Amino acid sequence: MELASWRLLARTMKNADVVLEVVDIRDPIHTRSRRVEKMAEAMDKDLIIILNKSDLVPRSVAEKWARIIEGQGYDVLYISARNRLGTRILRGYIKHVARIKPFSVVVVGYPKTGKSSIINALRGRKGASTSPIPGSPGYTKGIQLLKIEPGFYMIDTPGVIPVEGGWPEAIIRGRSPEELVDPVPQP
Repeated sequence: MELASWRLLARTMKNADVVLEVVDIRDPIHTRSRRVEKMAEAMDKDLIIILNKSDLVPRSVAEKWARIIEGQGYDVLYISARNRLGTRILRGYIKHVARIKPFSVVVVGYPKTGKSSIINALRGRKGASTSPIPGSPGYTKGIQLLKIEPGFYMIDTPGVIPVEGGWPEAIIRGRSPEELVDPVPQP
């Protein structure tokens, strides 16, 4: 599995005009990165938090999470990249926030939140590789610049939020099973 370092993330964010932080709407608290949000703020970058996979929760839940995060001072949209729900609104919102042309948008987040799927939905065709095996983290292997339309580019990244916590967080955040110590001793 490929995870990018904080240094690579900072360099990539610095070269972009807008930052999209992709969060899994089923667990937005644990799939958000306050560090990414602080980095975007320190670089004076426009940050949009995308609550992806909204097709997997009731609409009332999606709306409530959006209100909670907006109440913290962030721009937020909920979408379903897989079903292309809300992607037209996202496209328009990005153009509104960017204000200049040409512009680039870096897409960051934990593995398996749907970063590449969002890019593909906005492009209207496949361009960013996605894993053919559900649940397999870390499929995107490197930084990739993709053209959405003339003057609108997106930067796909590996799961760029490095795992920093202990054992439970490593499992949740996507360390490969081979890297984990077996919690049940073998006789």
